[in-house]
Amino acid sequence: MMTKRAAATKTKAFTGPLGEELGELRKRALRVLRALRKAYPDAHVPLNYTSALELMIATILSAQCTDERVNEVTAPLFKKYRTAAQWSHIPLPKLEKLIYSTGFFRSKARSIHEATEDIAKFHGGGVPKTMDELLTLRGIGRKSANILIAHAFGGDGIIVDTHFSRISRRLGLTAEMDPTKIEFDLMEIVPRKRWTEFALLLNWHGRVTCYARKPECERCVARKKCPAFETRGAITWKVKIPASKKRSEDKTIWS
Repeated sequence: MMTKRAAATKTKAFTGPLGEELGELRKRALRVLRALRKAYPDAHVPLNYTSALELMIATILSAQCTDERVNEVTAPLFKKYRTAAQWSHIPLPKLEKLIYSTGFFRSKARSIHEATEDIAKFHGGGVPKTMDELLTLRGIGRKSANILIAHAFGGDGIIVDTHFSRISRRLGLTAEMDPTKIEFDLMEIVPRKRWTEFALLLNWHGRVTCYARKPECERCVARKKCPAFETRGAITWKVKIPASKKRSEDKTIWS
């Protein structure tokens, strides 16, 4: 017989924002996945790269910058600088000038400089493959680490970018706003072997259909599985908005 103390400490069952149990959420997420897979057979990572090092650098540059711009900037650089040691030896002022048009160039240049220096010194010149090791590199957070794990090393990763955050909330799969909490929610719902594909397809869907302000719900292939379809993208259920963002709740809920 379970004691009161044991009952109080028992892990709470996972439920979605709409009250769905984990099994229901998993079934609906897989239906969404199948619909998106059929709609976007050519979905791909929009950054151009041929190695883990190039993907890492492109990912750092992509913050607050379009993928098109990043690809323009990296095209000549990837031909000239091929190793972590070569990147780490670029004088910082020169590197800043080379990546200036991607924005936040000083911060990005320092991140690239220090990350490649650490890779050359402590990892034998190769980008590390584990989450813990990747997070020690400057400029690499969980999103960037998951991009590398999933697309450079063929592993499994839930990549939580702005598109993924927006759509996973609209689908009622999570009520979280924090990227890490969203990641862990979706890790429970989506089968591990589908993490990378699910994240890529939601990202793609956010780029071409499920826009932030005016989602094209009528042509959405996942509309029958989306609780936000009737409200044309508006989230009417409770979302866990941080106190710092509550002043602009009506705007944040759409992002």
